[in-house]
Amino acid sequence: MKKARILVVDDDQDLLTATRLLLKPKVKELLVEHNPERLLHILEKNPVDIVLLDMNFKSAINTGNEGLYWLGKIKSLFPNIQVVMITAYGAVDLAVKSLKQGASDFIVKPWQNDQLLQTLEGIFDEVSLEKKNKSALPIREQHGIIGKSAIMEDLQYKLDKVAPTEANILILGENGTGKDLIASAIHQRSLRNTQSFVKVDVGSLTETLFESELFGYKKGAFTDAREDRKGRFEHAHHGTLFMDEIGNISLQQQAKLLSVLQNRAVVPLGSSQAISIDIRLLSATNVPMKNLADEQRFRKDLIYRINTLEIQVPPLRERVEDISLLANHFLAFYNTKYHKNIQGLERDAIVKLSQYHYPGNVRELQYSIERAVIMTDQSSICASDILFSPIEQQELNLPEADFPTHNLEEMERKAIKSAIERFNGNISKAAKELGLTRAALYRRLEKYNL
Repeated sequence: MKKARILVVDDDQDLLTATRLLLKPKVKELLVEHNPERLLHILEKNPVDIVLLDMNFKSAINTGNEGLYWLGKIKSLFPNIQVVMITAYGAVDLAVKSLKQGASDFIVKPWQNDQLLQTLEGIFDEVSLEKKNKSALPIREQHGIIGKSAIMEDLQYKLDKVAPTEANILILGENGTGKDLIASAIHQRSLRNTQSFVKVDVGSLTETLFESELFGYKKGAFTDAREDRKGRFEHAHHGTLFMDEIGNISLQQQAKLLSVLQNRAVVPLGSSQAISIDIRLLSATNVPMKNLADEQRFRKDLIYRINTLEIQVPPLRERVEDISLLANHFLAFYNTKYHKNIQGLERDAIVKLSQYHYPGNVRELQYSIERAVIMTDQSSICASDILFSPIEQQELNLPEADFPTHNLEEMERKAIKSAIERFNGNISKAAKELGLTRAALYRRLEKYNL
């Protein structure tokens, strides 16, 4: 914790004083703030690892909506910052809701000091471990691109060629192949690598949020516009903007995006003043190019704007030679994370991994190795320790013509229900079994009313 930078945001001055006395001697830097309106400004100016964020800031309105609002802002603009929610006893349901929206954990007040320290130490250990593993890897692996197969060598060659240019790049590939890592690698190898790398999942933005998140807004532009806010384009000025899931945006959103790219300027909501932008644009989608070329779905003039160059990320089933290398990489990572000393993978485990088809790609392989590391009691991982996601297997084995979407959803619902029952309601264990994060499992529980 001596290297941790923590920000505490709460309108209770007594709590801020008590937290300052407890944490200041134990961390590298402690910031406290009673006004959540200043939260994003502080994060823009100061490197922070963890934010302790209150759920309520208005004594007359204890709905937690303010805490959830600011949580959403932090995770969208500063995705690497971990957020711990502070909630009152009796409002744990709101804290659980915050986990679904990206919080790392929550703590109920009044808390025991040891409990708070233990929570913060656990979260900071994970942050430190991730940074340590990234810095310890060779340059080719720092961005998560690991592989010795011919198809990956070809991909690396293409990245070295295109990264130093200013060309807009469209990254294509199935879910779980690592398109976001490819985008990060391009930025790190580019001439803009000292500037901002800003990621936004445009496919998840509603029509109403699309403009405010991308282009920003002025104070008073709409009900919750409490102060001027820069959009993602402005945050990426002189740097790189990565727009993920671009194949899922509507034709109306496409028209707005095209206008900005053509004019190289944004007009924030509530303003008539255009702001010039200088960005390198990277985009990604799991939608095949032949589907994007359908003008009823996607504008061809926008495709030409975002696709000066195209990078195809191969699925894992096409790079079988890399499976052993990736598996050992993940084994080393989770050995450190879970304080294990597993020596390696047995031959039967490697064979089992190599013969699987990986509908979930590298992400599914990673979760399979993580589960094996957690569950095995042996000094090495054997084939019986390797389990693949039941959700991925069910989706793969269902013939599309005979099993419509609602049946797929029913199979997913049954798999989740079975996992929950098998682990007696333990969300963490069920999530690991299913290859999901805890937050992703909570979203599915809500979706299926489980």
